[in-house]
Parts: sequence; C-alpha cells; structure tokens
Amino acid sequence: MAAAAVDSAMEVVPALAEEAAPEVAGLSCLVNLPGEVLEYILCCGSLTAADIGRVSSTCRRLRELCQSSGKVWKEQFRVRWPSLMKHYSPTDYVNWLEEYKVRQKAGLEARKIVASFSKRKALTWKYYAKKILYYLRQQKILNNLKAFLQQPDDYESYLEGAVYIDQYCNPLSDISLKDIQAQIDSIVELVCKTLRGINSRHPSLAFKAGESSMIMEIELQSQVLDAMNYVLYDQLKFKGNRMDYYNALNLYMHQVLIRRTGIPISMSLLYLTIARQLGVPLEPVNFPSHFLLRWCQGAEGATLDIFDYIYIDAFGKGKQLTVKECEYLIGQHVTAALYGVVNVKKVLQRMVGNLLSLGKREGIDQSYQLLRDSLDLYLAMYPDQVQLLLLQARLYFHLGIWPEKSFCLVLKVLDILQHIQTLDPGQHGAVGYLVQHTLEHIERKKEEVGVEVKLRSDEKHRDVCYSIGLIMKHKRYGYNCVIYGWDPTCMMGHEWIRNMNVHSLPHGHHQPFYNVLVEDGSCRYAAQENLEYNVEPQEISHPDVGRYFSEFTGTHYIPNAELEIRYPEDLEFVYETVQNIYSAKKENIDE
Repeated sequence: MAAAAVDSAMEVVPALAEEAAPEVAGLSCLVNLPGEVLEYILCCGSLTAADIGRVSSTCRRLRELCQSSGKVWKEQFRVRWPSLMKHYSPTDYVNWLEEYKVRQKAGLEARKIVASFSKRKALTWKYYAKKILYYLRQQKILNNLKAFLQQPDDYESYLEGAVYIDQYCNPLSDISLKDIQAQIDSIVELVCKTLRGINSRHPSLAFKAGESSMIMEIELQSQVLDAMNYVLYDQLKFKGNRMDYYNALNLYMHQVLIRRTGIPISMSLLYLTIARQLGVPLEPVNFPSHFLLRWCQGAEGATLDIFDYIYIDAFGKGKQLTVKECEYLIGQHVTAALYGVVNVKKVLQRMVGNLLSLGKREGIDQSYQLLRDSLDLYLAMYPDQVQLLLLQARLYFHLGIWPEKSFCLVLKVLDILQHIQTLDPGQHGAVGYLVQHTLEHIERKKEEVGVEVKLRSDEKHRDVCYSIGLIMKHKRYGYNCVIYGWDPTCMMGHEWIRNMNVHSLPHGHHQPFYNVLVEDGSCRYAAQENLEYNVEPQEISHPDVGRYFSEFTGTHYIPNAELEIRYPEDLEFVYETVQNIYSAKKENIDE
C-alpha cells in the first residue's frame, strides 16, 4: 500500500513543480501522506533545488518537511556536491539550504569569471589559475603515488608507477593509465596478429584482457618475443632515442608512445608490459648505465645464477644478450648482484633519478620546474634522503623567498632544515648556514621598498629602442618573441658574457639587452642589435606569457598591472610604435 501511495503521489509532484498555487489538483492527497513517505518522494532525485523551493511554498506541511537543516535539503546538497559530504560531521548542525546557496553562488561567480575569459584576454588570470590547478593536481597525484607505493611487493604494476611519474611532471596534460593501457592493448593486438601467422594455436592468442597467465615453454615464449620485435621495431618503428638522449620526454610514457622513442628504462617498461600481457615473464634489471630485462632460460624450480638468463635490450631493438655481451655494452665488468631483478620502487627510483639529473642541467633562465618535481617525487619515495633535502632547501632559497609573497615557502624551507637536523646532526653546519641566510634574506626583503622602476625618459636609458609587449624577431636565429623586460646594458656576469660570445657583437655588451619569451617556450636575453620588429606579429605560445601580460591585441601585448609598474612609460611608446609600423604597412597594402 505504501508503494502504491508513493506511485500515486509521484504523479502529482511534476504538477507541483509547474504550479506553486495551493489549489493544484491532488495536493490534499499528497500532504495527507505519512511524513516518511513525503520525505522519500522529495528526496527521490527527480526534483531540482528550484522544484524543492516551489514545493516548500505551497503549504505549511511541505514547508516544514523542506526545512533548511532537514533531510530534503541535505539530499539536494549531497546530489549536487557528493565529494564535499566528507567534510561535514554527522553530529554537527548544518543549515543545508544556506550551504547550498553559498556553494551555488560561488559556482555562478566562477562561471562568470571563466566566461569573461577570451582567447587573448585575461592572460594573467589564466596564468595564475593554471598555477593553482598545477599545484592541486600534483598534490592529488602525489597522494595516489604514495598509496601505490604502500602496496605489497607482489603487486608489480611497473606501468602504473611510471604513469604516476608522467602525470606528476605533466599535471595539466590529459594523461591516464586507462588511455595509456588502451594504446598498449592496441600494440598487443598487432603482436597477436603477427603471432597468429607464426603459430595459430599459440596459447597467448587465447588470453583475455586483464589475465595474468604465464607461458612456461621457452619456445612458445620465444615466438612471442619474435612477434613483439617485428611489431615494435619493424612495423611501428619504435627505437631508442640516441640523437636526443637527455630529454625528459624520453621518460614520460605517454610521450614514448606518441614519439615512439625513449631511453632504456622507458623502452624496457613498454616491452615488459607487452610481454607480460602475452604470457612471457620478463623481469626488470637495474643494470648500470643501461636498463635491461632478463628472460629466464633455466628449468622451473632449479637453482639459478646470472648465466641462466638471456638479457634483453629494449633500447637496442630487443636484442638478446649474454652476460659477457651486457658487460661489453657498458664497457666494464660488474658484479653478479647488478644482474638481479628489482621491484617497482627501485624502477621508479631510477626513473626519477634520471629526471633529477636532467633537472640539474636546466639553464639559469628556467624555473627549475623539472628539478622541483623530481625532488618531490624522490622524497615521496625516500623522505629521509638528507642530501636531497638539503638540495631542496637550497633550491627554494635560490628561487627567492620573502614574506610578502611566499611566507608559506619560507616556513617550508625551515621545516625541511629542521627535518635534516633531526635526521643527521652532522649536517649542523650546512643547516645553520641555510637558516642564517634564509632569515637574513627575509630581513633584507623587509627593508626593500617597492620595486625597481625603469623610465624611458631617464638619460641612462636613451639607447633603449624597444619596449615591453612588442613582438620581435631574432635576426640571427629567426625565432619570434615578446619583450618582457630590458636593461640599458648587459647585466649578466662575465662567465655568461664569455660563454655567449657577446664580445664578438659589433656593440658588445655595452648596448641594451632584452628579456624575451620565445615561441619555443624558452626565456632568453637578447642584444638589441640582434632584434627587429616582426612585421607579421602573432601570439607567442609561452607558458609564462600571462605572468607579465594581460591581453594580446593582435599586434602587441598589454602589460599587466605588476609589469606596468616597473615600466610605466613603455605602453605609450608601444602605441606609437604599433601606429607607425603596422598602420603604415596596412596603408601600403590598401594602396
């Protein structure tokens, strides 16, 4: 009977959503239902918040059922923002209607802001929004990685761990284990097609997705590897990246699949994943200077040594090596321990170690983002590595920390130093040095007033010909760029001037130099004599463009408020330049 009453009442509810007047047909039938049944109807999920508002205005009975702290509005909130429910205690009094209104208003404001963005405007807002998104996604990925590392050693998903590293270093890219696995599955299908031509009854062909069965016969395993080598290296043209070995892209699994190239460890993980899906139990070997896989040739259950394995070089097109050939590969003799299998954590440690080495090679004009990311990843796996903690503290200090903008960063550095002191009291000298200089740096920044302002009207700036926001072209290298800063003479040190061969320029270092964002994503410091106006200005696709500019007009960039404070007279000069160059060009075309 209760079910029949609910069904009957549910036919009335849509009418209530259409008409708020108490005279709606069937209202008396609805309000006479037991309170539990009415609550069930109102929480059924088919009514929106607007519907609940209309229903609650029809009569006193329904208004009481839809009270702001009651079950109905709690259910509306839960359906709309399910992930937020964990932040509310079941024992706390909560005004769910007010909570709903606050969240809804914030969402509408956010949508309004996003809607106000255009492709060329609000660049600074988008820049900092990306920074926030970058940080939030990284924190989520890091938590996932830590949970992954807590799993037992028998859970050997090398690919999953590698994808976490990829995601952490590229948090704004759409990278997922599901998508990468789907791409690998498509390669497995090609291998199966080739394998079918070798042995139409091969047991691997009967494997279903997600199975972890292994084939024990060596000959059948060999057939799989032959098919793999043909598909990967002959058909799909995968190869080791010898030409651009020291490139972080070689370590990101989604890039390895896109570019079909990598270094030994990334190529090995791809090879290992495919082989295991087809029933060949390969294992990773953390061989010095060249990551390898090993393939057991000994009898099951027998006592094995390093000579009972064949070693596979996925970087070298799946070449199969003996122990002596492995040593010849790296040019040195190694102990038997280095031929042993390693677990997921050790594999990821080597991947992150490679990224750490690449991060240390970044130029002085970079953000050290790769170094920061790789340090975070390494310390997530090995949180008590004193030398890396010291490096992290030095890095934060080097990047600039001051109370007005990064006080939380100051605290982070001091926390790191305190942790180092606890782990290794022998580092007291290094820790004391960094603490002292960090605090001195804070005090100096407190004493500094304002920012350096550069006026074009100053006599010392009379030779500066170009202004911030102008789209330029490099005469020698041909790259397009936008100016975001200038100096009346070269302000770099003697070593940089010597390495860049600045003295060979006709005007040497005694000429204006410009900080420019280049279309390839780099930041450079260019001499005035090497720059010229770009007669066909275009947007500069650089990740930091929003850090300095608020809008691209089609001919030049408009500085944001912070940059305009530093160069208050540049914008007027930019307008004059644009008028003289691009308007004159348009008139010539019209004629």
